[in-house]
Amino acid sequence: MKTFVVLFLIGWNTGLQAQSTQDLSWLAGTWHRANVKAGRTAHERWVKTADGLQGWGVSMNGVDTSFVEKLRIVSKDNKLYYVADVPQNKELTYFLITEVTPTSFVCENPKHDFPKKIAYQLDGNKLKATISDDGKSIDYFFERKE
Repeated sequence: MKTFVVLFLIGWNTGLQAQSTQDLSWLAGTWHRANVKAGRTAHERWVKTADGLQGWGVSMNGVDTSFVEKLRIVSKDNKLYYVADVPQNKELTYFLITEVTPTSFVCENPKHDFPKKIAYQLDGNKLKATISDDGKSIDYFFERKE
């Protein structure tokens, strides 16, 4: 089953794992998607929590909700994970955060059907999220609203 999880590409100390969720605190806020079809809207909202970051991705078709995903960035077994809870999957999907810079991160799960890789890249008040696997890549562009 295909999972179109909205996720982000961000960069800091390329090739290194994040040491804590604080390294990704720049993600907190509300991000409105810029590249949506006419009549549709989408956004992601991230908030800091006691154990990491909590996020929600929502896509709307007019006034109707067409897709909702629950997201988290958490520490588990001394590693950071991007965790996606989407309607298409019966269980949570964990993506290991493999690269972190001050303005980006990359997370991967080679066993997942799609995506296998998620990347978030911050550029001022703009955010680019890329989801990909071996032969396919989808970019999502966001602007900070809060």
